[in-house]
Amino acid sequence: MTSGDARFFQTQRKGEIAEWRAELKRIDLGVQKQTIKKVIAAMTVGKDVSCLFPDIVQCMQTPNLELKKLIYLYLINYAKSEPELAILAVNTFIKDAQDSNPLIRALAVRTMGCIRVHRITEYLCDPLQLALTDSDPYVRKTAVICVAKLFDIDEDLVESRGFVDILEELIHNEQNPTVLSNAIAAFSEISRSRSGRIFNLDATLTKRLCEVLTQCTEWGQVYVLDALAEYSACDSVEASNIVERVSAHLQHSNGAVVLASVKVLMKNIQLISESARALVKMQISSSLVTLLGAELEVQFIALQTISWLLETSQLEFQRHLQVFYCRYNDPSYIKHAKLKILISIVSSENVLQVLNELREYSSEVDFDFVRQSVRAIGRCAIQFSEAADQSVTILLDLIGSNVNYIVQEAIVVMKDIIRSYPNQFEHTIPSLCAALSSLDQPEAKSALIWLVGEYASRIENATTLMETFCETFCDEPDSVQLQQLTSAVKTFLKQKDSRSQNVVQRLLRKSSCSENPDVRDRAFMYWRLLSGDLESAHTIVS
Repeated sequence: MTSGDARFFQTQRKGEIAEWRAELKRIDLGVQKQTIKKVIAAMTVGKDVSCLFPDIVQCMQTPNLELKKLIYLYLINYAKSEPELAILAVNTFIKDAQDSNPLIRALAVRTMGCIRVHRITEYLCDPLQLALTDSDPYVRKTAVICVAKLFDIDEDLVESRGFVDILEELIHNEQNPTVLSNAIAAFSEISRSRSGRIFNLDATLTKRLCEVLTQCTEWGQVYVLDALAEYSACDSVEASNIVERVSAHLQHSNGAVVLASVKVLMKNIQLISESARALVKMQISSSLVTLLGAELEVQFIALQTISWLLETSQLEFQRHLQVFYCRYNDPSYIKHAKLKILISIVSSENVLQVLNELREYSSEVDFDFVRQSVRAIGRCAIQFSEAADQSVTILLDLIGSNVNYIVQEAIVVMKDIIRSYPNQFEHTIPSLCAALSSLDQPEAKSALIWLVGEYASRIENATTLMETFCETFCDEPDSVQLQQLTSAVKTFLKQKDSRSQNVVQRLLRKSSCSENPDVRDRAFMYWRLLSGDLESAHTIVS
């Protein structure tokens, strides 16, 4: 309908259904067309006009294509609720499927495929079989899609009438690119319900698909590329030909075409020469980075693809580092995906630059994103020794911010850094211990308790800290209780004074009454261990 047809959506008057019924019975095509438009408008806004079904079916015997389209639109909408009346239209469908006008033939087949009524599908088979071998490519294009629709309604009928075999034969012999791409699309949809079996791809068909690729519509290209991704090239020559044809589509404006092209190229890239491989990898990385300027949904898929490629292949994305910096208005899922990639491509050349970026992320409002950023700082410190000092400086600044969730994550990360660089960052432990009152997460508490026990000989108030932990022992989760036991024993074995001994005894008594068998068993083990030679116990625990 055109913009001038808006008048049809005005509120209907009482008794208008009767007027429409009378107008539909008139011979004047113009009146019938205007009436059908009113009916379609009423149907669109939710008014029940199914009572006009018999009258509209009577109007199907018209040579006017526009009127026929409107009638078919009505039939598609109401055939499911009026299956008995829908049967009345079958003869007209069959007649239209043999019309001299290819547009009417295609319209009839498409409409029958859209009417999801089992009693009609059996009448669809003969017209569909004729349409699949029609001389007009537009009719064949419509027919192959109709096969997929029919398969969704009645799989057994499609199998018994041999439509799947006809479809596969059409794929191998069809010369029209649009029909070919639609046939592949239909077969792909059917294959998902048939244990994923794809049609037989050979070298001849693969070459043909590569040749027609540029002549297909953009969504047709996606299906053709998906089919090519299922094919394994026999040698480097065939792989090079596929790569040469497909790589041109990396610059396509449709992100789906780009991603499908990447899939085909990655399937064949190992068979081509080293120099060609390097060029293709550069083209792939550039095309995927370009998608990061598209819609958010496309960005996310591109980021997921990049992340997968970084894990499975040696693609170069370091030169695009700044593209993966998070913008302030990026949604959370985009930020997390970018952060994951940022950490994957960090190197000794750019690690300091990445650390400065991660410092900025620590002031974000997204708690989970901030935690991931702090963990990324720790990963940079452990992975690159030259970045350890700057990483520790950033983490100490974060601890000094007194923001609860940041402090706790930073302490967990600092524990890992201190373990990775013995005798280098122990001077930071007092600053970490000063944040004790901020801790309420089990992981952060366990990290700090581990530090106290491991470096008890270098912490002046180690025993005092252990006494503080002891007061809340029964309220802590099992993981924290287990760490308290171990750290208390380590503190006693290193200091061997009465206060640390008292702490150990109190914890062991409390642990012996714990409901958790792991905590009880560890307490009994330490009882027996400390009952013997303390030097031997120190060696074992250390």
